[in-house]
Amino acid sequence: MKNARVTFIGGGNMAESLVGGLIKDAFSGQAITVSDPDPKRRQDLAAKYPINVTDMNRDAVAGSDVVVLAVKPQMIRGVALEIAEAVAKDAPLIISIAAGVRVGSLEHWLGAETAIVRSMPNTPALVGSGATALFANANVSADQRDLAESIMRAVGLALWIDAEDGMDAVTALSGSGPAYLFLVMEAMESAGRDLGLSAEAARLLTLQTALGAARIAIESKEDVAALRARVTSPGGTTERALRILNEGDLKGLFQKALNGAHDRARELSAILDENNDK
Repeated sequence: MKNARVTFIGGGNMAESLVGGLIKDAFSGQAITVSDPDPKRRQDLAAKYPINVTDMNRDAVAGSDVVVLAVKPQMIRGVALEIAEAVAKDAPLIISIAAGVRVGSLEHWLGAETAIVRSMPNTPALVGSGATALFANANVSADQRDLAESIMRAVGLALWIDAEDGMDAVTALSGSGPAYLFLVMEAMESAGRDLGLSAEAARLLTLQTALGAARIAIESKEDVAALRARVTSPGGTTERALRILNEGDLKGLFQKALNGAHDRARELSAILDENNDK
């Protein structure tokens, strides 16, 4: 599996993070090809990793076991149509990381029999701590599912969802989620400064607290509600702070925020579908 021939169409930041993660996981660099139209980008990638680079998408796809579509959503239709003949000939697994592009559209451009996995990584994948949801069409074999999962696990957590509609919820939760947590950290930093801490002290204490809390949650068998209760002493400082946050309906605000992001994800997918059909 680690000698699978993997081709990336598009050599941007997310593709580079996957390339780096795969090589770190002992995938053969000589089995990895990145196709990108920018000669400077190709040069930089080839200097940094022991991989193959090209600007010829169709040639790159030929003979591949996996093709990762790592281009912007508005570019994916043209790329898919360009490589469709090579995909039909060699039948690689297609993994799309283009946000909002539905499997049905990819099947329309590449062929109804194409094995396709739609994935939704988030930006922490750039530092190897991503959360990626995966959805496979009916053409994807068990071995291809394993291969897709191993590729996305190179940059963090990867899990499968059963229905493609769930991707809109994934977008709202983990796709946009880093921004929510950055906002919470921003607010904590600001409050710390207002309480008299230096900017650097407020920043470092906030970031380390967020990291530590996440690590405890990941490593614990308890859910986050139980963990929150365990560090909230009756009559203490934490209890008072949490009571004030609850009075402000923090949970209700998050529910409204995620509902809004979910609805917008559906709208953007519909717009992409409409534009791609033109």
